[in-house]
Amino acid sequence: MAKLLSCVLGPRLYKIYRERDSERAPSGVSETPTSVTTHPSSSWDTYYQPRALEKHADSILALASVFWSISYYSSPFAFFYLYRKGYLSLSKVVPFSHYAGTLLLLLAGVACLRGIGRWTNPQYRQFITILEATHRNQSSENKRQLANYNFDFRSWPVDFHWEEPSSRKESRGGPSRRGVALLRPEPLHRGTADTLLNRVKKLPCQITSFLVAHTLGRRMLYPGSVYLLQKALMPVLLQGQARLVEECNGRRAKLLACDGNEIDTMFVDRRGTAEPQGQKLVICCEGNAGFYEVGCVSTPLEAGYSVLGWNHPGFAGSTGVPFPQNEANAMDVVVQFAVHRLGFQPQDIIIYAWSIGGFTATWAAMSYPDISAVILDASFDDLVPLALKVMPDSWRGLVTRTVRQHLNLNNAEQLCRYQGPVLLIRRTKDEIITTTVPEDIMSNRGNDLLLKLLQHRYPRVMAEEGLRVVKQWLEASSQLEEASIYSRWEVEEDWCLSVLRSYQAEHGPDFPWSVGEDMSADGRRQLALFLAQKHLHNFEATHCTPLPVQNFQMPWHL
Repeated sequence: MAKLLSCVLGPRLYKIYRERDSERAPSGVSETPTSVTTHPSSSWDTYYQPRALEKHADSILALASVFWSISYYSSPFAFFYLYRKGYLSLSKVVPFSHYAGTLLLLLAGVACLRGIGRWTNPQYRQFITILEATHRNQSSENKRQLANYNFDFRSWPVDFHWEEPSSRKESRGGPSRRGVALLRPEPLHRGTADTLLNRVKKLPCQITSFLVAHTLGRRMLYPGSVYLLQKALMPVLLQGQARLVEECNGRRAKLLACDGNEIDTMFVDRRGTAEPQGQKLVICCEGNAGFYEVGCVSTPLEAGYSVLGWNHPGFAGSTGVPFPQNEANAMDVVVQFAVHRLGFQPQDIIIYAWSIGGFTATWAAMSYPDISAVILDASFDDLVPLALKVMPDSWRGLVTRTVRQHLNLNNAEQLCRYQGPVLLIRRTKDEIITTTVPEDIMSNRGNDLLLKLLQHRYPRVMAEEGLRVVKQWLEASSQLEEASIYSRWEVEEDWCLSVLRSYQAEHGPDFPWSVGEDMSADGRRQLALFLAQKHLHNFEATHCTPLPVQNFQMPWHL
């Protein structure tokens, strides 16, 4: 009876992976009492095949879930319509509640029938036995056996807790349950006395900004968190996950962040290979509709690196909603997991981000300054210009206030607090992070990210002459035009390197540098062009084109 109840309440099972010979338990090794012996046959090398009863019941419950999601998103309009028609009176609501209660009872009956269908299936019974054993005892053998199944991630046991590192328990300066530290925006009206009257005056605007951010704004910014989109992408995500597990020996793990969100991760270990780059770990930060199953992890994987991918809060197996604070909390536990559980030193970690993933990448670089390098592909400096691009001009004040207070993705400000090597990849046909049209390459916000970084690190070089010549170089939309501008100013790379190395030897590596202070205008132009070329590479493609492995290069450093 207990097993039947477990089948009724158990998670949905999607697939049973083929078991690799390298993962089989060595013969002669005794198992723990709670370990479960499995012998998956070759016929299980496919998607899990439910019995007819479970299959039809699952279809009904999935349909009900879709209808509930549609009802949830349309509820404000529905309530307004019902109110206008007078259907919200007590005499109309009571019968409706009876219908709703009957429907819930029917759905509960369908769930029980699904449980019976699972109970009659030996594959599901074996899976639920392994899952229960793993929850009781997270031994390595139980975890190995559980990893052969792909199921609803909400039932996956937590593998790593944000407080697990001993340094976190002993330190008072680490993250609290409220979250890690973020850079806060400057007040919109500095110097204004924050009196009670001013607070009351600003209250309607603050309420409006809050509602916009938590309804329309968040879903526009992170469409991958919308349930209906995830439902449509489910077959593709399952295929991508199967590829990572079966072909790349990926290991899935659930991390618990300091805000209580559970983060879905996938780790591919290449340290056992002969390739030297396998000793380096690339942590991948996906875009606003990207998932590690089908995202940018493929590029560093193909290049031979060890890779750790993770999903934003509210994406696929990760819980929560992708607001900046939650995003930073998730990135924090991912880095901690890489260091304290996977055994990588910060000096061996590279952060690679695509598009909106630049926010978490720059936060990690700012918060973990010993990280080896940062690579930002098709990213931007600040969210406000891009948000204003897609909203009416009459909403400018509301949009700016909402972004600054609730969705402040200040990539450039965070990146300027990092001292290590940085590479920016600009897509010359980008249609997403340009503020006008894709053909207007100067409206690409990656330009602004480069200029702000160079102006922070080399303020004397990026004075008037240097800034002007770098902008000319950024206007080039092809390699031929770039080379023409570079040669026009006769940039001597050996001279530039000697100047930078001499300054570093005398003053140390910490930015900002005052190099170029006593230099001629021509020298500053050469140095500015040299630095711009080393920090930004062009890729002739649109925003969503996968980055070829030959374009995945480590950032330049002295």
